[in-house]
Amino acid sequence: MGVLSNRISREALKPGDHIYSWRHAYIYAHHGIYVGEGKVIHFTQGGGQEISIGTVLDRIIFSSSPSHPSHRPCLACGDQSRLGGVISSCIDCFLAGGDLYLFQYGVSPAFFLAKARGGTCTIASSDSSEVVLHRASFLLTNGFGVYHIFQNNCEDFAIYCKTGLLVITRISVGRSGQAASFLAATSAIVSSPLRYLTTSFSGLAAVGYGMYCFSRLVSDIGVRRDVEKVPVERLVTVGLDSGVDELDAESETNSLIPQKGTSI
Repeated sequence: MGVLSNRISREALKPGDHIYSWRHAYIYAHHGIYVGEGKVIHFTQGGGQEISIGTVLDRIIFSSSPSHPSHRPCLACGDQSRLGGVISSCIDCFLAGGDLYLFQYGVSPAFFLAKARGGTCTIASSDSSEVVLHRASFLLTNGFGVYHIFQNNCEDFAIYCKTGLLVITRISVGRSGQAASFLAATSAIVSSPLRYLTTSFSGLAAVGYGMYCFSRLVSDIGVRRDVEKVPVERLVTVGLDSGVDELDAESETNSLIPQKGTSI
């Protein structure tokens, strides 16, 4: 693995690894946690509605459902074509015919920026495999809230399992590097001042790419300030969808409590 590719063989996988597979000509990637014995726990919208458009385009363009159709289900997994939420699948169903890649943790800022495509690495460090597997198994039983393409998707799920970090505000994108890259690219295009249009194309491209890189970097879970380490039991007790504001308020309250050796 390196800057050019995170591709990995199945034999090299270890329980607790965050893996992903590109879908539909590298348009996006589907993420999950490898738990051993050929099984992957992952988070999906279900029924092919990966981006929640609610139309047939979900199945045609952005489906992350298992590769086996409902009339020919996988012998190991059964018919998962309509399942949604946190599910367990064999690695073949998870990959859906794609190649296998390993998401990287604890990379340097320079390496992060060199990987221009989001959703492949993060500056944040991973917890131990035992903790990662506990979170994934716990969420398989208790759920991970409602799927949302920008704030709570399959990559968000995998990153939470690996780090325990939760974005506690609703006003920003979630932990997903894919979503952050999409928004960064959109912002770089839309917000480019018109005066740059009078310069050379290379100058405009350099400015746009610089804005894209900066936006990606400040959105990475490893450098953001709007995240908290939340135990998975606490996450499920509060509720991911209804409890973000409560966690946010709790965080603000805790910040006002004098710490040992400090005063207010």
